[in-house]
Amino acid sequence: MTNRIVLNETSYFGAGAIKHIPEEVAARQFKKAFIVTDKGLVQAGLVEKVTNLMKEKNLSYEVFDKTVPNPTVSIIKEGIEAFKNSGADYLLAIGGGSPIDSAKAIGIVIANPQFSDIVSLEGVAPTKNPSVPIFAVPTTSGTAAEVTINYVITDEVKKRKFVCVDVHDIPAVAFIDSEMMAGMPKGLAAATGMDALTHAIEGYITKGAWEMSDMFHIKAIEIIGRSLKSSVEGDLSAREEMALGQYIAGMGFSNVGLGLVHGMAHPLGAWYDTPHGVANAILLPVVMDYNKEYTSEKYRDIAVAMGISNVEEMTLEEAREAAIDSVRQLSLDVGIPRSLTEVGFKEEDIDQIAADAFADVCTGGNPRDTTVEEIIQLYRKLL
Repeated sequence: MTNRIVLNETSYFGAGAIKHIPEEVAARQFKKAFIVTDKGLVQAGLVEKVTNLMKEKNLSYEVFDKTVPNPTVSIIKEGIEAFKNSGADYLLAIGGGSPIDSAKAIGIVIANPQFSDIVSLEGVAPTKNPSVPIFAVPTTSGTAAEVTINYVITDEVKKRKFVCVDVHDIPAVAFIDSEMMAGMPKGLAAATGMDALTHAIEGYITKGAWEMSDMFHIKAIEIIGRSLKSSVEGDLSAREEMALGQYIAGMGFSNVGLGLVHGMAHPLGAWYDTPHGVANAILLPVVMDYNKEYTSEKYRDIAVAMGISNVEEMTLEEAREAAIDSVRQLSLDVGIPRSLTEVGFKEEDIDQIAADAFADVCTGGNPRDTTVEEIIQLYRKLL
């Protein structure tokens, strides 16, 4: 058996990392940026931090600020047309997972126009050409979209989110600048941070996990476990730690896949526009409990990484429960809702949502094989 690792060509880390954007543009002799972002980030002044750097160096750009949470097929199509009319030769994504995912979809279709319907990109699409070059500037510490080969699009007609996996979409350069994350409100810091923890835990126990991915994931759990609460409270050094932790988690899960938490979270975003990190955080402890008998000693490792004392002295069952409890408590500590009802879940939708979760590409990576009926019962536990 062989294992593959795909990572960014170049990444910059730390406060002020965005100052390297002009030099990377010059080195690659790019002419004009198509900036993919959202209106909130424009109003918050974060986009201006980047465009001011570009103005200083007389670098040309055009801003497309129409991306939305859980980006839709129609928005991607609008972005593609805007890019075509812009004269740009590279993409600069500024934002959380939604702008970066949108940039990936736009760049892939520009380079592979046979996928212009967007929905044909679902799964592992047979694209032949690398995306238009992407520079990625994350403004949240959770999705790791700047280092992954994945992106998620919402088909608003069919009310479903679909995952695209493509080595051709990974950003060429990422700028992980904690100063761009400093203004996150508490709720967003909590949701994106729990998303990162979910990436690390699911990536650690997924069927595709191996030694190198384990190395990334266990370190990410350690960093996130010790820094998330302080990051949510606004501690800037903790924000920088979270920026690193979420990226390390992305290095792993992008290459080995995820599991049932993400499989069950994606339909919630499609049906109710539930923030992805919130959905993951609500689901994670329950799905961890569901999976615990299929994870060997890995929950003991998770408990140690989460800072639980005397784990080595516990029985395996005690260690597993300690790992689950630590994740549940962290979720509560940062203010995540306890039930799906609080985020708009309707019991009458449960059968179709469970079917969508079962069909999600992430579900196949879960360490425990599942059924639609079992997924229904997991959702019911959280009503």
